[in-house]
Amino acid sequence: MKGLDLVPAASGPLTRKDFVPGTEVRWCPGCGDYAVLATFQGLLPTLGIKKENFVIVSGIGCSSRFPYYVDTYGMHAIHGRPAAIATGVALAREDLAVLVVTGDGDALSIGGNHLIHALRRNVNITIILFNNRIYGLTKGQASPTSERGKITKSTPFGLVDEPFNAVSLALGAGATFVARTIDSQRAHLTEVLKAAIEHRGAALVEIFQNCQIFNDGAFDALKGPDAELIPLVDGQPVVFGKDNSLSVVRNAQGVLEVATAGTPVVHDKTNAGLAFELSQLTDAGVITRAPIGIFRDVEKPTSDDLARAQLSWPEDRVAALQELITGKDTWTIE
Repeated sequence: MKGLDLVPAASGPLTRKDFVPGTEVRWCPGCGDYAVLATFQGLLPTLGIKKENFVIVSGIGCSSRFPYYVDTYGMHAIHGRPAAIATGVALAREDLAVLVVTGDGDALSIGGNHLIHALRRNVNITIILFNNRIYGLTKGQASPTSERGKITKSTPFGLVDEPFNAVSLALGAGATFVARTIDSQRAHLTEVLKAAIEHRGAALVEIFQNCQIFNDGAFDALKGPDAELIPLVDGQPVVFGKDNSLSVVRNAQGVLEVATAGTPVVHDKTNAGLAFELSQLTDAGVITRAPIGIFRDVEKPTSDDLARAQLSWPEDRVAALQELITGKDTWTIE
């Protein structure tokens, strides 16, 4: 679990108020960030971790104001670099719960390389990626998750690029925990974030989040009574729709597809191949269908734990390393 230093029983339970700093929250009215913030502030006191053992590192973007709005330690870092900075924090302090708050532009554009390597290394951090499919802070340019054909200030004739699928990307990078949720489902949001923070290793949670000003309604098709959200529950058949009338099955070619008949596949959060296949059921254009829940959750050694283990070498090995570092010059200038 992240943040091993737990709250002493004698100190009394924490509440949401302990994590509300009193700072004026400055997002646009109706922004999905408000729902995520309220859920997040309500979740933290239930985790049993000391308040001072939470650290939030953010990049640049609307969501990256999070450190100001949660009364914990935190850092508003530079564009695209929160995963790199959080890696240093996690390496230096094993006892901290290190949380990264980022957006689809911050994480997947300028920060893409940092993101995939933090996941590949299995650094003990939780990356919460707000995906509104647009650049909101800079006023409405196409982002790496915007759909092809999207008319924006930066693509007046329509976007020609294929969008990133953040979940597929994280799974391809080898993340040990990958999940997706949506800002309008508070109970599901709480459940997924709790599991991610308690996971020891690199965890990525994508949150579909509405930007009312520059991309309003991007996820409306997933929020109505006929929404085709595909819930993923470990060990359960993948079924959805009214009265569970739709199933995810394997067709004759062995490819996953949605059908009204057939034997549904059973979700297994330890199966990386199945997780990737399920992630590919997400619409690449206007999103009318998408799986949500925990795609993958496995335990593997974390890079920061392995690095700290190297510092506990036997004294003779440490001495040999020190001699190598401070020894004779490796070359001379004649």
